[in-house]
Amino acid sequence: MPRSRSLARRTLTGVLALAVPVSLLAACGSDAEGDAAAAPSSSEESGAFPVTIEHAYGATEIPEEPIRVVSLGYTEQDAILAFDVVPVAVRYAFGPEDDVFFPWADEAAGDAGIAGAGEVEILPRNEVDPEAVAALDPDLIMAVTAGLTEDEYETFSQIAPTVVQPAEYTAFGTPWQEQTRVTGQALGQPERAEERIADVEAQIEQVRADHPEFAGKTVTLSGPAYEGEYPFHTSADTRTQFFLDLGMTVDPALDAVADSEFYGTVSREEARMLEADLIVFQSGSDAERAGIEGDPVLSGLQTVTDGRVVFAEGADYDALQFASALSLPYLLESFVPELSAALG
Repeated sequence: MPRSRSLARRTLTGVLALAVPVSLLAACGSDAEGDAAAAPSSSEESGAFPVTIEHAYGATEIPEEPIRVVSLGYTEQDAILAFDVVPVAVRYAFGPEDDVFFPWADEAAGDAGIAGAGEVEILPRNEVDPEAVAALDPDLIMAVTAGLTEDEYETFSQIAPTVVQPAEYTAFGTPWQEQTRVTGQALGQPERAEERIADVEAQIEQVRADHPEFAGKTVTLSGPAYEGEYPFHTSADTRTQFFLDLGMTVDPALDAVADSEFYGTVSREEARMLEADLIVFQSGSDAERAGIEGDPVLSGLQTVTDGRVVFAEGADYDALQFASALSLPYLLESFVPELSAALG
């Protein structure tokens, strides 16, 4: 059964926006020992290697099937687990500090997903030391959701083949379909990647067909105020894309304010820009929800007074942050009824 989780969450927006860049210490490899996760049996598809993956900082060649995979992105583990590969290390983003696998990924993670089992190295959220990564002796570093700078990419590439987001997407803006596709290629399972994508897209299409009330509705994805500014996620953000997949849209004015970034902020005086047919507030804790509900500026928005508001919290909050081939089916079942009720 899925492990229980506290509703207390640190908003991933803050994690991504405020994360300290990874250390640029020179990397030096060493033999990895201890309780690192054992690799599963090979599921490489015939002729999958060598493979070259183009991305924002050039191209990465993966000569053979990777066995020891490091999940460097903040939500990278889901995309890796989707191919029955358990990473030897996972970067912590939010939630229990000894548990980096969420309920929808528990089955794929197996025994490695048991909190405190020690089979997977947990990397820190803010600063990842390349020397610590090198000590794990990886043969692939997946960093599609890591937001690496080019210098950081070059540093990690000296340790092992490193894959970042495709060039056409902003940091933290790679759609789940493309991340699944890129990860499948890197792990030697491109055909399975297309099967997974098709399966989840079919589920999304069914939800769209069942809920015509979503079509064309505007949505704003927001959260608690930070230093007097109100955050919003643009149409380039993976979390917002969940709502776009359901047929909703984002006000182009918000995208313009963010200037092609995955999220932006507006002042108290500009808060009415958040108005939409539906506002979804990400609430990482009871305190955050109370702060949003008690905010006089937000309370004055017409959308709020009309009751067209939904809070993404608990496991729904978690699943939305990941927006992966594993978490989306969970979110479709759990969260869609609330969206429908708010728009109905």
